[in-house]
Amino acid sequence: MDMKRRIALAAALLAVGLGAGHFVQNRAAEEKLAAQREAAVKVKSTSVVPLAAESDPAPIILTRPAAEVPAAPMLTPQPDSTPAKIAPPAMPQDTAPTQAEACPVTLDLAAKDHAMLGLTLLAPCQPDARVVIKQGGLAVTGKTSTTGALFLDLPAMTTDGTVTVKLADGTRVEATRPMPEVAGLRRFAVQWLDADAFQLQAFENGADYGQPGHVSANAPHTPVPGKPLTGGFLSLLGDDSVDLAMLAEVYTFPANGMPDVVVEAAVTDATCGRELLGETVASFGGQSDSSELTLAMPDCAAKGDILVLKNLVSGTKLATR
Repeated sequence: MDMKRRIALAAALLAVGLGAGHFVQNRAAEEKLAAQREAAVKVKSTSVVPLAAESDPAPIILTRPAAEVPAAPMLTPQPDSTPAKIAPPAMPQDTAPTQAEACPVTLDLAAKDHAMLGLTLLAPCQPDARVVIKQGGLAVTGKTSTTGALFLDLPAMTTDGTVTVKLADGTRVEATRPMPEVAGLRRFAVQWLDADAFQLQAFENGADYGQPGHVSANAPHTPVPGKPLTGGFLSLLGDDSVDLAMLAEVYTFPANGMPDVVVEAAVTDATCGRELLGETVASFGGQSDSSELTLAMPDCAAKGDILVLKNLVSGTKLATR
């Protein structure tokens, strides 16, 4: 028996039972009880048989009161069984801090003796990173430590003392520390890229190579902190362990000094037969000035020779030694 027929039959049987009950109310009192029992038996028997014969009681449950036919647990609405709607999590860019916020890059400068700038760079999320440091025309590379820190001393070339640092990911930070002491000194620098190596030599008080007044990378004459300068000194700048290393040598001397300053370039396997490119930076009275430096090197048959550039402030004179 299909569902529609079963529902119709149950409804019809119920209607008959109710009609019979109404009719026997007008009969004698002794017949009333018997008629009611008979009607009850009819209703009861006709309503129970289909339920026993059918394996699927769902239609009867849906059309009869819950008090007469208990609802099947699987069909009764369960308000607690429906999972609560959960709002989607916020996107990371809305809740998570940016790298700049989570790992801020800081640059601090401190004035030191002889117009030197003490630089402290902290970039905790950029360990072992290549950085470029610029000040007054100078541009050299550095490398952060495994904790993202970098400490170095930098000769100030200008009195404003502005230093800019650029990291490998493009982050730029800048700091300023006025350096009026620079006006009382003179500085001369040569800088180059990677294998285009130059060397700066200074000769004070008529000294020659290897004599006490000769200032070079091998004898930088580093001054004693807290004591006044009695001559010049050389600062070696740049980290050559990074890619495209930018290196420099800076010679500092008293403003009234008259040393001879030269720039040399050795003919080696790395430099022979090509053109070297560099730059000179001169600081006087707290201001700096830069000039390009180009040098055509002899072929490799001249390996071991050294080219010497003289009179770099007033002009350029080439010699060989």
